Amino acid sequence: MSERVCVVTGVGPGTGSALARRFAREGYRVAMLARNAERLAETEKALPGTRAFAVDVADFDAYRATLEDVRRELGTPTVLLNNAVAGGFGPFDDVTPEILEERFRVNVSSFLVAAKALAPGMIEAGGGAIIATGNTSALRGKANFAGFAPTKAAQRILAESMARGPKGIHVAYVVIDAVIDLAWTRKAFGDRPDDFFIQPDGIADAVWNLAHQPRSAWTFQLDLRPYAEEW
Repeated sequence: MSERVCVVTGVGPGTGSALARRFAREGYRVAMLARNAERLAETEKALPGTRAFAVDVADFDAYRATLEDVRRELGTPTVLLNNAVAGGFGPFDDVTPEILEERFRVNVSSFLVAAKALAPGMIEAGGGAIIATGNTSALRGKANFAGFAPTKAAQRILAESMARGPKGIHVAYVVIDAVIDLAWTRKAFGDRPDDFFIQPDGIADAVWNLAHQPRSAWTFQLDLRPYAEEW
């Protein structure tokens, strides 16, 4: 039996590396994609079973070529974990159309690029999973998220459209309704208790279970939040 292959985009110090670690621990060959080549190489050294592929997902030609490199070097991916994100805060009158288009390119269009590149191989293999990580901006537009929420809402709707095609691929969307525990968020929310934050490893565990649900009981939208989160 050939080794299973998973692609994780947006691999940084938080959710991305936790996803890569979780799937590698279960025997997947994990292709880690991100822009920061140096940090990605360090992550590769720390995580056996992973391979680093430095690429900007907003460069569609380079992205397609990188996904082909993954297929050639590791094998046909049967799991895509779309974790790359471009965001920022500000009211609508501070957001330019150019900024919004840039974020659409990363959060929506690159997701489509990856799905189109990898879905045929999954269909040929008899199935697979495509999962995008998102947040509550995909469900509501608060005043300070005008340059971000529209892109996450579009990402979720794209995933839903993909999920409704009976191709044997489990497409799902994860709404992370919490502040992820990272060095910079700890600094920004220094007065908050530990249970205010969601742990990247907890997210990764939930995504692992989601990606391996039996076909008779697939989840499309999975909401994740700490037990103390008000919602």
